[in-house]
Amino acid sequence: MLLHFMKTEILHVDAQHPQPAAIRRAAEVLRAGGLVAFPTETVYGLGANALDALAVQRIFRAKGRPPENPVIVHVADPALAMSLVTDWPEQASTLVQRFWPGPLTLVLPRASCIPHQVTAGGPTVGIRAPAHPVALALLRAAAVPIAAPSANLANRLSPTRAEHVLAGLAGRIELILDGGPTPGGLESTVLDLTVQPPRILRPGLISPQQLREVLGDVVLAADGVQPPGRPLPSPGRMLRHYSPAVPLMLSDQPVEQALRLSRQGMMVGLVTFGEQPLTPSPILLRVLPLDPRQAAALLYATLFELEQAGVQYIVCAAPPSGEDWLAVRDRLRRASASDQMAE
Repeated sequence: MLLHFMKTEILHVDAQHPQPAAIRRAAEVLRAGGLVAFPTETVYGLGANALDALAVQRIFRAKGRPPENPVIVHVADPALAMSLVTDWPEQASTLVQRFWPGPLTLVLPRASCIPHQVTAGGPTVGIRAPAHPVALALLRAAAVPIAAPSANLANRLSPTRAEHVLAGLAGRIELILDGGPTPGGLESTVLDLTVQPPRILRPGLISPQQLREVLGDVVLAADGVQPPGRPLPSPGRMLRHYSPAVPLMLSDQPVEQALRLSRQGMMVGLVTFGEQPLTPSPILLRVLPLDPRQAAALLYATLFELEQAGVQYIVCAAPPSGEDWLAVRDRLRRASASDQMAE
């Protein structure tokens, strides 16, 4: 696929009080059909005017994203969200009151104003209101809904810092708003409200228990093989996704696996949760907190750091069991999976 490479502009902004001039500049780029990477409370998003089909197509080209993988639409308020769908159930209002702005994406029947490029040709659209001050300021200044998957090359690690964005998309997009590290570290929870009980299509920073407290019963979508070319119901459903550029192995015996690979002459990165095992110096050890939210915030940055350090293989301890760790387990399972697609 041919790409027109350009100079990517970087504007540093205060994460809590973004400078109006930088926000105006980014809004101008979006309204002109350009692409802007910006921080959210989850990861950095790669934004385009969601109502401009050509601009949305540019997201797919820049990322090398499969056309059957839809993108989420970001809005500043529920009123705009309602105008982008044909049905807004009472459950949506209840969830919005509890979780918006925040890391919850609602899947609803799309209105005709949403280009099919956004939904991969499917009948539904995922919508959320981000909680990050930079993202909200940009949405208000642009005065359009913003289609924005994570700002990385397709299937690679989602970026939690501007330098991660630049490493993958430099020369492919017009502008990056650098608001520092994103606090959440993992993508939003995606909840399908077109079925009953509501179905979690992608686990994220809003847990199933939090959703049950509001809705009662919710179910977790099962993975399955997706026929090629058929629209996915949500981002984050590809079996291989969120992966570093080097192989990643999940293991119940991570130290032993890392040692085995190291003895074969490989430079190995080892990731554990809360445990700091004794390992020989050739192995690069990174210890994530034994707290699911803290681990989520650091996961992608840690894998990116090991990737940039030149390791040839990453061995990761299996995350703890329990629903609180569901999103972390999901991301690591997909990062270590074979290259197939899920339902």
